[in-house]
Amino acid sequence: MVQRVSRASVTVVGESVGETVSEIAGEIGAGLVAFVGVTHADGPEQARKLAERIWHLRVMDDEQGVMNRSVADTTGAVLVVSQFTLYGDTSKGRRPSWLAAARPEQAEPLVREVVDELRRLGATVATGRFRTEMAVELVNDGPVTVILDV
Repeated sequence: MVQRVSRASVTVVGESVGETVSEIAGEIGAGLVAFVGVTHADGPEQARKLAERIWHLRVMDDEQGVMNRSVADTTGAVLVVSQFTLYGDTSKGRRPSWLAAARPEQAEPLVREVVDELRRLGATVATGRFRTEMAVELVNDGPVTVILDV
């Protein structure tokens, strides 16, 4: 899931000797926030395709205010946050099932591949931190939210 933002940050929340501590892991100004979920069938090729789609997705405004430009054409800023809950199945009962989400051992390298490929394409990428409690703060510009599937 990708959102166009005027600014965004992700803060890692942790514990240190009985108190809660927070640290900003990543932040961007105007650009895109990509919440990346990984399922069992995903591999490196899907990660690279997803990065390409994010980089070239034409949801940024041109001079006339029309969504004709990509983040590649504009700010180049992308905040990537791993998001296994995107694969939550809510079709039965009241509690989502996470069975469709890949295990962390499979998902983490693929999220890293998305980040690495975006950087190879020229993006300035900020990230959250895998396997941590995170607080995402963003201002959705538009609002524009798009679901990408590769």
